[in-house]
Amino acid sequence: MQQRRSIFHDGERAVQARAGVSGEWLNRSESFVRSEMPQQHRNFFENLQMLFLGLLDSDGRPWCVPALGPPGFLVSPTPDTLEIHRDPMLLSELGLGRSVGASVGILGIDLTSRRRNRLNGRIQHASPGEMTIVVDQSYGNCPQYIQTRHLPSGQDKPAVVARRRGSITDPEVRRIIEAADTFFIASRAAGSLDGGSAGVDASHRGGNPGFLGINGNGTLSFPDFSGNRFFNTLGNIESDGRVGLFVPDFETGEAIVLTGRGSIDWDPERIKTFEGAERVIDVVPVEIWHADAVLPVIGTKSEQ
Repeated sequence: MQQRRSIFHDGERAVQARAGVSGEWLNRSESFVRSEMPQQHRNFFENLQMLFLGLLDSDGRPWCVPALGPPGFLVSPTPDTLEIHRDPMLLSELGLGRSVGASVGILGIDLTSRRRNRLNGRIQHASPGEMTIVVDQSYGNCPQYIQTRHLPSGQDKPAVVARRRGSITDPEVRRIIEAADTFFIASRAAGSLDGGSAGVDASHRGGNPGFLGINGNGTLSFPDFSGNRFFNTLGNIESDGRVGLFVPDFETGEAIVLTGRGSIDWDPERIKTFEGAERVIDVVPVEIWHADAVLPVIGTKSEQ
């Protein structure tokens, strides 16, 4: 009899073990991750105006970029497929690959309702303005750490994005990073990415402004709080280390987009400096871009 494939890869299981996640919980978690989208997830995606994707460049480095459009630009014709009828922002500028069979991580997020759902899969078809994803894993996330914001009506035409190479010493780069209460992160597992339990992931992180810090040596750090215990992002960092961050400024539509290498710090003394944290993640930026008009101007967060 063929052995069932685990929904978690070696890196995820290593972090789960270090964090003390019980075998009983892991067995129960199998039912949380599906190979198809339930109808409520399909409806959710089809009503979104904003989606975040984890895609790889020609060097295998992950980047996190948004795709934007009016409700209806995302379509789920079947439970195991999602069509994206807009090119992701910065697709050509960053040289992101969309070859058939390539792994992709997807995060659908509604900042108004604080709902988010995840999808990891593979590219089935891609052409200018269109991409079809076949589902490997589909699962929901709780609204924890999502700051409420109201998006303006979706634009019929994509915005023209301007970008320029940045540095962690640039005042504008530092301003956006240090003021952020939200960012999005893409990560990848090591070796061959064959979908299923080993691929690319896109995720959301939130906290008080300043939770994404810039250290004196030019690295970035952020606390890892209690979550769903899947450790998809941290498992990929444990496995491979390469990550991509998208740090938005919702008041101006700008963003800092970077790729680099991440690591997990389990030092209890350092963790104490971040209230409520269970670990600290460090990121060494390798390439940084400052993009204008990459998001609609959403504005300040709403009162909860």
